[in-house]
Amino acid sequence: MMANDPTRFEKIAFVASEHPDARSAAERLVSRYGNTDPDKADAIVALGGDGLMLQTLHAHMSNHKPIYGMHCGSVGFLMNEYSEDGLHERLNAAKTSVIHPLRMHATGVDGKSHEALAINEVSLFRASYQAAKLKISVDGKLRMEELICDGVLVATPAGSTAYNLSAYGPILPINAQLLALTPISPFRPRRWRGALLPNEAKVQLEVLESDKRPVNAVADHAEFRSILEVKVEEDPSISLHMMFDSDHALDERILAEQFLY
Repeated sequence: MMANDPTRFEKIAFVASEHPDARSAAERLVSRYGNTDPDKADAIVALGGDGLMLQTLHAHMSNHKPIYGMHCGSVGFLMNEYSEDGLHERLNAAKTSVIHPLRMHATGVDGKSHEALAINEVSLFRASYQAAKLKISVDGKLRMEELICDGVLVATPAGSTAYNLSAYGPILPINAQLLALTPISPFRPRRWRGALLPNEAKVQLEVLESDKRPVNAVADHAEFRSILEVKVEEDPSISLHMMFDSDHALDERILAEQFLY
């Protein structure tokens, strides 16, 4: 259909978080616009905060449905402003950002393999009172023999304003073909603040002294304990479509975030 066709997003599926405001909003919107099964919908409207947006993106990763979030929760960086009026028109005029998730392959100290996808970031965290010791390789080349830290993360542009930013990592424009490799509370080398990597980079993180310094790995909300090694790379075969109001698109939000003080 043409981009200006008002019926392009006629069939809408609504999902809501457990927040009372989100549940109440869902009831009103369903009464006004109806509710379609997500597999048959033209678009999915997520009502809640950023946590719900991530859950919705993960849940519908295989059906290629565009997802439009409206803020009815706490943190709402990935959401649009809530309004009940003109939803079909808003969806039709929305700007779409396409993102690709990270694929994490993790090996536990028990030899078991784990795999998960991350839209925001893949993180390694120390799991005891002792700092973690990690070895970092990129594209098969050793880049850091020993990083002593609380952890390290690999973030996508979409996730660069989340935990990555809290760890003093760089904000990446949403269309940048980059990944952020950011240490969490680094002790040695003390002045290392991370690296910007091309989005096709393959990152390997090895845990040193894993018996004495246990480390857990997290891909968004999937956590695996007592990890020996993690490999991270972008999966370009999976495309996620996030919709934003044209006057407040995600690329503009990320740019504006860099000028906050």
